[in-house]
Amino acid sequence: MNGDNRAGALDYQQRGPGEEEAHPTEPIPRVAGPLTGTAFPERDGISGNADELTQPIPALGRTPGNVRSEQHTEVIPTVGEPHGSGTSEHPGTEDEEHEAAEQEPEGKKSLLKASGSMAVATLISRITGFGWKLVLAYTVSFGVINDSFTVANTLPTSIFELLIGGVLTSVIVPVLVRAQKTDEDGGQAYVQKLLAASGLVLLAGTLLSLLAAPGLVWLYMGDSEKASPELATGLAYLLLPQILFYGASALFGALLQSKRVFGPPAWAPVLNNVVIIATLLVYRALPGELTLDPVRMSDAHLLTLGIGVSCGVLAQACIQLPALRKTGLSFVPRLGWDSRLSEFGGMTLWMLGYVGVSQIGLLALSRVATSSDPGSWAIYNYVWMLLQLPYGVIGFSVMTAILPRMSAAAADRDHARMVDDLSLGNRLSTVALLPISGIMTALGVPIAVALFSIKDGSGSTEQLGLALAVSSFGVLPFAITMMQMRAFYAMKDARTPTLIMVVMTVFKVLMAIAVGALIAPENVVLGLTFTNSFTFVVGAFVGEFWLRSRLGPLGSRRFLSTLGRTLLASVVGALVAWLISVGVDGLVPGDGLASGWLRLVSGGACGMVVIFAVMWLLRVAELQPAFSRITGLLRRR
Repeated sequence: MNGDNRAGALDYQQRGPGEEEAHPTEPIPRVAGPLTGTAFPERDGISGNADELTQPIPALGRTPGNVRSEQHTEVIPTVGEPHGSGTSEHPGTEDEEHEAAEQEPEGKKSLLKASGSMAVATLISRITGFGWKLVLAYTVSFGVINDSFTVANTLPTSIFELLIGGVLTSVIVPVLVRAQKTDEDGGQAYVQKLLAASGLVLLAGTLLSLLAAPGLVWLYMGDSEKASPELATGLAYLLLPQILFYGASALFGALLQSKRVFGPPAWAPVLNNVVIIATLLVYRALPGELTLDPVRMSDAHLLTLGIGVSCGVLAQACIQLPALRKTGLSFVPRLGWDSRLSEFGGMTLWMLGYVGVSQIGLLALSRVATSSDPGSWAIYNYVWMLLQLPYGVIGFSVMTAILPRMSAAAADRDHARMVDDLSLGNRLSTVALLPISGIMTALGVPIAVALFSIKDGSGSTEQLGLALAVSSFGVLPFAITMMQMRAFYAMKDARTPTLIMVVMTVFKVLMAIAVGALIAPENVVLGLTFTNSFTFVVGAFVGEFWLRSRLGPLGSRRFLSTLGRTLLASVVGALVAWLISVGVDGLVPGDGLASGWLRLVSGGACGMVVIFAVMWLLRVAELQPAFSRITGLLRRR
């Protein structure tokens, strides 16, 4: 899938395995805390008060029926400060920190630490998701087989999003939270009816998709002679059952998140990725090659690839069942209708519109890519996967941790507090993601050579690296756009994100058509990856405009100051990284794996050191807690 819609389903496969969307957990009763109200006295200026970044988050209150939430609210020390201290300038001893942690109120934890706990699981998920993509590239290379598999594997995630995925990832958790708080049975009957209704929709969608598989493949590939619609169709028959499995995984994850149980949904994609890696290893061990002319459904290679990948998604759903049982919720479906299933009908329709519009952009990109050089669509998806890595580990975790706060502020109609949280999330994303974006731009080709030096030669690898370099600027705009979308959802507004997606898709389709008409086939993938990133720049500007009209000033002066300083540091560091990479290439010539890793490690490490050194000299406030912690540790030595 592309950047728009991958966000919704890829938290379940390689975003889950992983890609972009979050599961907001609103509305939670407002609890006064250090980050509410007066924590940001200078919203539109630079306060220089970095302590706001390390204050504990207000606790989420326990809901009726949630008897196990205490395991998820243990106290975790704030970054840059000793436990239990909101103002201390010097870190305490380990014993003091342990004692303070025991005395800290049970419900509080740091924003950065809340993000970090999910970032660990997300990091492992992204690494293993990236791992199976690497194994796939080494197994089938970049070409017709990879393109066909990519198209076929896109279908279940796309259809899942159209059916119910957008609702599950953005709307359903708040409704579940309210049902658990207000129903006498803790929301049991509501959950059972939700499971029954969702199951019927997913089952019907899966069966209809299997019947329509050839037509669905044609939508994404057309009649291009440079791809294999027959192979994609054969794989689609085996991969489309994932629609049902994705739905089960998403429902189970939403139920667990409504109980504030985040571990199993975060780790489930790792099992998915492990199963896929095992499948690809079995594929490699099979004798012979996959037959393309003719494509046979009895081919052991085709069956192994299709069934094995689908089993990964099934395992991702099943692994969450034990944790779900422990919550006390009964997840046996119950036929019947609950009036609250209609409460968010308007939001659901707008969410479906959002996904449907994003699919138009995806179709445009896919058709242009599959009609150009073989392997272009696979390269596009590999580049998008690389761009998703920093967002998935950092931006997604920051967004997930800050969403309950924005949702609580939205429920209280406290626009000032909501703007503060949105600004904080954007600034944290900026200082974390922009340096990585700079290094990716400078070292796109070495990254590709280091990771994808595969059997079909260096041409595809170099194209992938150049595509990464020309599109890396989109990492931060993508994160900001996603944060803006969630801000609207927190205000129970699904209409505006859909309209933003309409504007982005118009740009995407027009630019994709221009790329296909004006750029040579071998360079089409460069234009498509640039197009995808540029549409998020458009989305960020449009989202800023509509949020400003809704909430008033958004603290732009402070954000722009952080952006400007971080951008300057990133440009300097990226230039250093590029110069070192060129120097290493001159001293150790060659296009092989060793040369790629040497250029990547030396240039990347030096570039990042320079970036953070310049950010320290420029006094980027959002990094001061980390810098203070480091200097404190050095003093103690």
